Amino acid sequence: MATFLYRLGRWAFVRRRLVALLWVAVLALAGVLAAKAPAAPDDGFSMPGTEAQKAFDLMNERFPGGHADGASARLVFVAPSGQKITAGPNQQAVEKTVAELAHGEQVTGAVDPFKMPGAVSKDGTTAYATVSYSAKAGEVSKGATDALQQAAQHGRDAGLKVEIGGNALMAKPEAGGSSEAIGMALSAVVLVITFGSLVAAGLPLLTAVIGVGLGMSLITALGSTLGLSSTTSTLAMMLGLAVGIDYALFIVSRFRAELMEGRTPQEAAGRAIGTAGSAVVFAGLTVVIALAGLSVVGIPILAKMGMAAAGTVVIAVLVALTLVPALLGFIGRRALPRKVRKAERDDRGDTPGRSRPVAKENGGARWARFILRRPLGVLLLGVVGLGVLAAPALDLRLGLPGDESKPTSTTQRRAYDLLSEGFGPGFNGPLTVMVDVKGTKDPKSAAAEVEKDIAALPGVVTVTPPMFNKAGDTALLNAIPATGPAESATKDLVHTIRGHAAGLKASTGATVLVSGTTAMNIDVSQKLSDALLPYLAVVVGLAVLLLLVVFRSILVPLKAALGFLLSVAAALGAVVAVFQWGWLADLIGVEQTGPVMSMMPIFMIGVVFGLAMDYEVFLVTRIREGFVHGEEPGEAIVTGFRHNARVVTAAAFIMIAVFAGFIGMSEPMIKMMGLGLAAAVAFDAFVVRMTIVPAVLALLGRRAWWLPRWLDRLIPDVDVEGSKLHTVAPEPAPARESVTV
Repeated sequence: MATFLYRLGRWAFVRRRLVALLWVAVLALAGVLAAKAPAAPDDGFSMPGTEAQKAFDLMNERFPGGHADGASARLVFVAPSGQKITAGPNQQAVEKTVAELAHGEQVTGAVDPFKMPGAVSKDGTTAYATVSYSAKAGEVSKGATDALQQAAQHGRDAGLKVEIGGNALMAKPEAGGSSEAIGMALSAVVLVITFGSLVAAGLPLLTAVIGVGLGMSLITALGSTLGLSSTTSTLAMMLGLAVGIDYALFIVSRFRAELMEGRTPQEAAGRAIGTAGSAVVFAGLTVVIALAGLSVVGIPILAKMGMAAAGTVVIAVLVALTLVPALLGFIGRRALPRKVRKAERDDRGDTPGRSRPVAKENGGARWARFILRRPLGVLLLGVVGLGVLAAPALDLRLGLPGDESKPTSTTQRRAYDLLSEGFGPGFNGPLTVMVDVKGTKDPKSAAAEVEKDIAALPGVVTVTPPMFNKAGDTALLNAIPATGPAESATKDLVHTIRGHAAGLKASTGATVLVSGTTAMNIDVSQKLSDALLPYLAVVVGLAVLLLLVVFRSILVPLKAALGFLLSVAAALGAVVAVFQWGWLADLIGVEQTGPVMSMMPIFMIGVVFGLAMDYEVFLVTRIREGFVHGEEPGEAIVTGFRHNARVVTAAAFIMIAVFAGFIGMSEPMIKMMGLGLAAAVAFDAFVVRMTIVPAVLALLGRRAWWLPRWLDRLIPDVDVEGSKLHTVAPEPAPARESVTV
């Protein structure tokens, strides 16, 4: 592979104008296709195989036109202190506000609280009105949301306290924005510091943007054909930028190192692609494995996000192998810092091909030698430290935070609190119970028996009377728990009701299904928890096999996987400590503690595993390269750190800065993802890859690279370290285009 990529790099360097033109043409074509493509479908959110989803599908079938999946708003009205909401002027203000919304844009219904049982609190101070919309959450028009907020303001002008709950005001998530801009700016600063050259620093940013632009355009162009929505592109953009910068950074760094050794720019580009490019290929494959593995979770939207992001990573690899050497052909020796180029001009003996002095000791080499002097102590300190940080993860509770986790400055959070005060904490998480009475002898009696049975269960405050569809074969009723939607007691109640379903089926013939937002969140959390171990097994197992081929070692891939598990566990521990326990919560603006977002472990494993294996491949391939070329194991570690510690550190700082930018966002789930991913990258890059890895390799010595002979004969020799390049004579440049830079 190294020889093939070496020739590809030289060809792209020489044919740089052609390569650049081809990439521009492909990007332009993808942009045109994206502009002309029909709108992508709304992928929604489904959880096949769960009871909540089955009930939801049946609801749409049996209650046609009911807009069960439409957005809704819940206006909460509270009377002034010492007054009742049912008092004449207060009631009139509520009725006027609701009537104002009844015939508004996209509104399918607005229910007067004084005409709906249970919509007024027992103490008579609080009432709520439900407004239903034809559009889904995140797609309610600006005119409709403006009318909703204007009506609420009219209620406030009448002296009432009015807040808006529900999902009608939910904004549709959009890719891009200030976080990405801040991340790119910080990346540019880190790259300039790393390279000491504006030209070299700009190249990884440019190629990453081109790769992401192409990936986003293709997702848009293929959206209607493959069922990819705008939501699908979120992960693709995040990882496309991350790996695009990383891969180009690594290749440019190797190109500079080859130039410093006295090679011509063309030869340096070929060797950079042959060595660093080989590492990029296998690093990209580990990321693709992690993302494609999301398909085993069983959630369609996650599978689509994973595959779309995997496609963007493949594009990033292709950009790194072809466009990066082509652009290096344009900048040539300007990739080096100005002071280095000046020193070369002053050196009269600077003839192409003349070898340079051996690189002097730098921070990476000194750090490696420090670890080599005391590997066992460093290893124990690193493992114990990460173990302590991971301890809170033993108390991990998964859930899908709702309005209760939003800042108190939002109307959704204030509406949630007012409903809890007026009606009880469980009112914000009602359980929708669907009773399928089709085929029963007496549908109304069967539904009434279900209502009576559920009302008698401990933890149920009240049950609304059954509401039948037009056909009379399906009834809906709401059970109000005594506890909030995120509390474990509510989860137990859902399982209890479902446990009674078999008995009710036997006695009444009716099928009882529990759904609603609370039940769906519980089912999502359970399914993601169940999928966590299979996902880990698939991703880590395949990656270990891939790294076995890359490093031709059994112990190095196992060490890489175990180190990754340590860093992810420590990052989950940090998330639990902050968002679940409340440690340092005020410092980063967490106003309400609660369960960790259900998708957090899966996302963290997928994203961080890919980046962690990038750093592993980048660092350890250079260590193995030194070992294969005859260095002693300890000296090979120093060589690897001398050349690649700086670039791995820069890549990690870039990712940490990008992810940490999301901690300042107001949305709790985004804040949680920002902290978790930033912590995971920091732990993995600096504790695992830069500390534990060299300590383990130092303790193992030559045994680190041991491989049974029978296995050595079976696995292919991909030559990632480029050992065969030493036998390849530099090819003359084609006569068609000058390579003088």
